[in-house]
Amino acid sequence: MDFLKKFFSSSGSKSRAKERLQIVLIHDRADISPEMLDNLRQDMIAVITRYMDIDTSKIEMDFDRADRSVAFVANIPVIRIKRGVAAAREGERG
Repeated sequence: MDFLKKFFSSSGSKSRAKERLQIVLIHDRADISPEMLDNLRQDMIAVITRYMDIDTSKIEMDFDRADRSVAFVANIPVIRIKRGVAAAREGERG
């Protein structure tokens, strides 16, 4: 019996299956539809592009699990900071 377990299961496939299951559970816990995730993505891009030039083709957004909580994780490549926008906003406040 041990032979069959070793033959049919590998630690690599176990860890991949566990990771996939965790991703499914994270999305279920977050209870967010694909449409809502796309809307969130578009809103974040709109806000961030007011302050920075970003590479929208390489943006990665997903949910991650940490202990018993869920985190929204975004990897957004920044090309350049728009310095004039920040300075103009500071001038409006003063």
